[in-house]
Amino acid sequence: MSTDTHLPYEGLRVVEFTHMVMGPTCGMVLADLGAEVIKVEPIGHGRHGDATRQLLGSGAGFFPMFNRNKKSIALDLQTPEGKEAVLRLIATADVVSENFKPGTMKKLGLDYDSLKALNPRLVYVSHKGFLPGPYEHRTALDEVVQMMGGLAYMTGRAGDPLRAGTSVNDIMGGMFGAIGAMAALAQREKTGKGQEIQSALYENNVFLVAQHMMQYAVTGKPAAPMPARISAWAIYDVFKVKDDEQIFLAVVSNTAWTVFCDAFDFSDLKDDARLQSNNDRVKARDWMMPILRERMAKFSAAEISTVFEKNALPFAPITRPQDLFDDPHLNATGGLADIELPDGKQTRAVLLPLTLDGHRPGVRCSPPKLGEHSAELLSELGYTEAQIRALSEVPSADQPA
Repeated sequence: MSTDTHLPYEGLRVVEFTHMVMGPTCGMVLADLGAEVIKVEPIGHGRHGDATRQLLGSGAGFFPMFNRNKKSIALDLQTPEGKEAVLRLIATADVVSENFKPGTMKKLGLDYDSLKALNPRLVYVSHKGFLPGPYEHRTALDEVVQMMGGLAYMTGRAGDPLRAGTSVNDIMGGMFGAIGAMAALAQREKTGKGQEIQSALYENNVFLVAQHMMQYAVTGKPAAPMPARISAWAIYDVFKVKDDEQIFLAVVSNTAWTVFCDAFDFSDLKDDARLQSNNDRVKARDWMMPILRERMAKFSAAEISTVFEKNALPFAPITRPQDLFDDPHLNATGGLADIELPDGKQTRAVLLPLTLDGHRPGVRCSPPKLGEHSAELLSELGYTEAQIRALSEVPSADQPA
């Protein structure tokens, strides 16, 4: 485990009511940067903590990925005692973060208007599907906003909208929530007062496709889906090469074209009067690319990679996510850190993609077990051992089978 000291948000307390990806991402960013992030998990009434813990399939990685460096306190918020305990906890907090459906926190009496009287310096971050407006009543998911926000149209082939291959809006929406919290904390230094921050999936998605909106504003022509776009560069393609391997290659300037042709001894193409500028080559793609594909197919991906790397030309192997555990760059630079999953399994987690004074913020504690820190936190709030046992007790009827 990391022994990072003097991280930027050391001493900051964040209380989060979050699940799935968006809200937990916000807390993870702040936690990785040093904040004490306390995850309030519901128990009782059929609840056994954050339901994200039990997800299967494509959701199986959500909880372990986005809940490291956090503490867990388990409380029944539907009892007066549980509600009182969480209010006492919030009174000690700098930030509260949540990502439940609109109205949920208000029903619990844990919305910003209810809490700011308790803690006027509180920064309150809400992660929603939509910012306030005509759509705010709708239920949103990453896939929903990708479809209605133009991203699925741009990702798939014409007539075949396709969601992006990861939770782009959930993750970025949580990052914008963290950015908003940082801005509010900075402003609190000047005003002494907290404020409410809102981040939303839909608006995040629109921000992602804004370059295509601006392209239309500038050119008057709609942006084509990425697979059907007219490339600005002559070679910007995935090639099938020896042994059916695939590799992405890019040759995006006249200088790069010369280097590419020299490296592979394609003097005939280098000297062809029809291929002297990038725009010439773009116009010649219909007949040029079949020639290049045939020639490159004789090489292995490793051979091509060696030549491209030696000549500073852009290239990329087609890599699957699980292969990244063995990526030499990530392993050499400390981009992966050891963690223990709640079931005891050992693995490695991807760290934030930044350095602070040359160091990657690390994993100080693994994703917590349900209620792992309840006794510690409740004791700090002044509860006796007997009271802590009562608050942490799940009725027998609610015990998981």
